[in-house]
Amino acid sequence: MTTDTEPVLAEDPITGEEIELPADVEVGEIIDSPVTGTELEVISLDPVTLEEAPELEEDWGE
Repeated sequence: MTTDTEPVLAEDPITGEEIELPADVEVGEIIDSPVTGTELEVISLDPVTLEEAPELEEDWGE
């Protein structure tokens, strides 16, 4: 029996290893990779796709 509280599996884009994400993960959410510690961004939920999160840049429009 499956429930909505089971973790979701996704591939770490850096190492290719499968990692577990919370069942309630959302697009745009930033996740720390348990393998490399790199920040990953959830790009898609069907299928769950991760990409390395962009570095925050200084806001020059201040």
